[in-house]
Amino acid sequence: MTSGIPTVATRPAAGGGDALEAVLLDMDGTLVDTEGFWWDVEVAVFAELGHQLLEEYREIVVGGPMTRSAAFLIKATGAKIALAELTALLNTRFAEMIGSGVPLMPGAKRLLTELAAHDVPTALVSASHRHIIDRVLRTLGPEHFTLTVAGDEMERTKPHPDPYLLAAARLGVAPERCAVVEDTMTGVTAAEAAGCRVVAVPSVGAIPPAAGRTVVRSLEEVDLRFLRSLVKA
Repeated sequence: MTSGIPTVATRPAAGGGDALEAVLLDMDGTLVDTEGFWWDVEVAVFAELGHQLLEEYREIVVGGPMTRSAAFLIKATGAKIALAELTALLNTRFAEMIGSGVPLMPGAKRLLTELAAHDVPTALVSASHRHIIDRVLRTLGPEHFTLTVAGDEMERTKPHPDPYLLAAARLGVAPERCAVVEDTMTGVTAAEAAGCRVVAVPSVGAIPPAAGRTVVRSLEEVDLRFLRSLVKA
């Protein structure tokens, strides 16, 4: 575990064989249908800079931290813009785009409502910046989350395990007793490196099944009973 991630004593697992202690959820492309928004913003900004983004870049930048995605696009296109300037510009344009709300992924509202009804500790773990998360929470409902973790609040974000380790530590639970729901290989890599059980709901690019990982087509296939079945005592 890296420095800066608190060590918190974990609570005992729930009785009756239910070992699930918390559910940790990604945001973009998992709960809200915004991966396309990010790509549209990136395409528009680079067009203004005189560059056309290739469709093949989309799968490379999806799910990652803004600094990594922006750095890749600058290198790939040769655009004459500083990384900090581009990052700020992309975030500003995206915030403007989602100002009136964002569409939820199918099954997202039902799942969040069910987790809240059963008092399951739930964290939103995103590589997006805090001000973006706070805007999206207006649609998702902040009451559905025990805590949120933003990408710009971490020294290292996805695909490193740090965000998920931090969320588990703050909730006082063991990572291996957490179920994570992600939509990209970047997020899946982070969650698996943290030791969590992973449900992958691919949004952009395929995610193959693997040990400790379950791949589904939609959040409509995911409910509390399903998540509990993934985490064994």
